[in-house]
Amino acid sequence: MITMGQTGQVFGEHGIGKTSTFLSHIPRRHPGTTVVLVPAANLTPDDLLVNAPVRDPRSGELVLTQLIMAQLTPGKPFVLLIDDSLQAGDTIQSQLMQIACDWTLGEHDLRALGCVGVFLTDNESLAETSARRSDLAILDRMVTLRITAADTAWRYKLAERYPDWDLTEVFRIWAGLSPHLRSLFSPRTLEHVLDCARAEFPLSWGLPLVGGHRLRLRDVAENGKPGPDHTTEILDRIADALGVRNPRTVADPVRRILRTAIRQGWSVLLQGPPGCGKTQITKQVAREETGRDPVYFSLPVTNVEDLCVPIPTPDGTLDTLLSRSLVGPEPKVIVWDEYNRPKDKATFAKLMEITQERSLAGRPIPNLRAQVALQNPPYHLGRKLQVSGNNVAQASRFTVSYEVRPEDIPAGQWLVDTYGEVAETVLEWWHNDIDDEGRQWVTKRTLERLIRLHQAGLPLETGLIYLGQGEYAPVPLAQLEARLADRSKAVGMRELARDVDAWEARLAAASETSAEGTNDTDLVHQILANAEVSQLRRHRDVVARLLRHLPPKLRATYLVGQTPEKQRFWVAALARMAELAEAAGPAGTGRARSGRRRTAPRQS
Repeated sequence: MITMGQTGQVFGEHGIGKTSTFLSHIPRRHPGTTVVLVPAANLTPDDLLVNAPVRDPRSGELVLTQLIMAQLTPGKPFVLLIDDSLQAGDTIQSQLMQIACDWTLGEHDLRALGCVGVFLTDNESLAETSARRSDLAILDRMVTLRITAADTAWRYKLAERYPDWDLTEVFRIWAGLSPHLRSLFSPRTLEHVLDCARAEFPLSWGLPLVGGHRLRLRDVAENGKPGPDHTTEILDRIADALGVRNPRTVADPVRRILRTAIRQGWSVLLQGPPGCGKTQITKQVAREETGRDPVYFSLPVTNVEDLCVPIPTPDGTLDTLLSRSLVGPEPKVIVWDEYNRPKDKATFAKLMEITQERSLAGRPIPNLRAQVALQNPPYHLGRKLQVSGNNVAQASRFTVSYEVRPEDIPAGQWLVDTYGEVAETVLEWWHNDIDDEGRQWVTKRTLERLIRLHQAGLPLETGLIYLGQGEYAPVPLAQLEARLADRSKAVGMRELARDVDAWEARLAAASETSAEGTNDTDLVHQILANAEVSQLRRHRDVVARLLRHLPPKLRATYLVGQTPEKQRFWVAALARMAELAEAAGPAGTGRARSGRRRTAPRQS
């Protein structure tokens, strides 16, 4: 098509390598020729062409002149690749059709600027595009190709990306899937799954979140309904082929995802309920890894002009001025907060170029270390949230898509460090006195409001989420008020430490009653498991004494799925427990137990 001078139209499913094939093939087959990539979905009407006042060199008067995008004047032969061409708006479509039909834009002849080829690419699925070309006057000017994953070199590229893995069996597994499953499990998504395997993450984290839900690899039954779910089976087979584990989760998942993303240059998506601490932990990890605050955008209040604006240049072209936060050599982590609540489509289209190409208006973002998109699910606690949807082509741009649970981001230690003992009391109420549904209503953000209201002597109910018509979130506060007034009979870490001799005796008696322990055993285990690190450290010897009398299988749980800081504490606590046991000796332990059993307080 380049040799013939014909406009090319290339259709293919998402994620099969259409764009990357152009970017690698054309410079190799046509030395000295560059590819000018224009993501059509990200364009606004003034990006390609704009009328601006320019002084006429002959008359000296200001005249309106059509200025063309600077990318289209690279100063050497170029192939214009208009990506996602069907996803542009109506005004952009008109401009693109002028380019496709006669290789001109406004008053500019692209051939005179060095253009040797024009190609438009996109997916044909209406679920992923906003339009379909039907005008015969336009269609009659293009050569059209429909390609599949078999027509691109994605297998060779993946093999080059992972040279220490033999991917032959992985490719065989993929090729053995039905056409429908292969369309869901695109080569791009397979690459993300392999990245997760390399990072020792669950392979399912590489599957995108479409409409807020994890993509499931289901075939379609004869009646058109979804067939059996093959997701776990396929991912486990891939893990076996690679000789790696496919864990169901990892300890401290959010921090691990963020740190890996920054070190590997990934784009990741974190979806979690409001107030669970996504934004705070992202900013914290970004500062720890780069020594700088992240580049932060909250999409509900972000305009196109906050990212970039087109400006005329002295050479008569249309350049793009980027936001100051996106230029400069310093390391950058971009945070897209409220990712599925964009102010408008134009802004979302612009950030999609950064997510997809790590560039804006064709200009690479210097030293971009990672991108983190944060969003809420479409539903929470049975209520629909005002968030927008997406399609699989957009969703599959993230290496990791993770559904954050409130327990994944333990903000309790920060509350304790900030607010002291009152925070410990509130957290013990949250962990021990309310059920799972109540904990979903009381986010970390709500906990802080309750603490501050208590300190100000104001009613606690006003800190709960207000549902309207005088109704607050259905969370009973009586036990919290009793704890804060120091008139509760509930037991927490302070109460264990205050009466450790009696509690040690109760646990000793429980261990002799049953190898599984009793209600006292469960209560102490719950308190220890939910305590913050600072509480545990403050009462280290108390914890070690009580640990001696807990069943081994309960002690083992303290080392599983914990943050590194908590794991270090529990390793030290278990060592201290062994020291205390050795110092006491078998006889001493028995005498102590006997004496304590006689004086043990009755269980309340």
